[in-house]
Amino acid sequence: MTEVLSRIDLVAELVDARIPQASRNPMLAELTDTKPRIVVLNKYDLADPEITKKWIEYFKQKQSIKAVAVNAMDPKSVKKIPSMAKEVFDHYCKVSKKTFRRSRFRVLIAGIPNVGKSSLINRLANKKIARTGDRPAVTTTEQWVKVGKSMELLDTPGILWPKLEGENVGCYLAATGAIKDSLLDTLEIASFVAQFILKHHPGGLRTRFNFEELPQDSVQLLECIGKKRGCLGTGGHVDYEKTCSLFLREFRAGKLGRITLEHFDLKR
Repeated sequence: MTEVLSRIDLVAELVDARIPQASRNPMLAELTDTKPRIVVLNKYDLADPEITKKWIEYFKQKQSIKAVAVNAMDPKSVKKIPSMAKEVFDHYCKVSKKTFRRSRFRVLIAGIPNVGKSSLINRLANKKIARTGDRPAVTTTEQWVKVGKSMELLDTPGILWPKLEGENVGCYLAATGAIKDSLLDTLEIASFVAQFILKHHPGGLRTRFNFEELPQDSVQLLECIGKKRGCLGTGGHVDYEKTCSLFLREFRAGKLGRITLEHFDLKR
């Protein structure tokens, strides 16, 4: 990333709208601090729309960064990105008194694994160029992609930072699929998500799993879901590994409702 910065005009930092701060690589700001940037909150269709509005305001007020919410699978949604990127870059050139000489405006698409970088590039280019997948680490090499007549994008592999710090950051990343399920305790992550949804979005659980009365805690919830979905092992006991995997898939697909895991207070 450092090697290509001299050829980049602007950085578009892609984050997961369900965990906007936890899905930001803190090393990215250090690596690209000389470049103008925008923040793109992807997977907006899976996140709570009211909380997303607050996050966009947060980036504007607290960090002086323009942000936009998109669904990388929706062509209309991503159309706002090129114009916002150009607007931010033109302002940067005006303030810094730099002259733009290239025929194409170059944007670096950066973000953590499984945040949707390749899907976004394919949608902006209006054709399948970058490889996509519903798991982390699909993109493994740099890819330059032309968009229209005036823009060029660089897709880079998703990069996690060496040490995860901050309360619940690891759980947030695991819950949304930024970290491979095979590397983690699935029961711990599913319990974390289940407890959050029980507290903040109980209606989605009632609707999806036909609960008349919700269980009291996450363990009871997962046990009830396992029974309802037939995730049973020897002796008719609930297979928690299978149940947790099913529960996390449904959460990630938005079948439990539009849920943002990472809340905040704008006043802080």
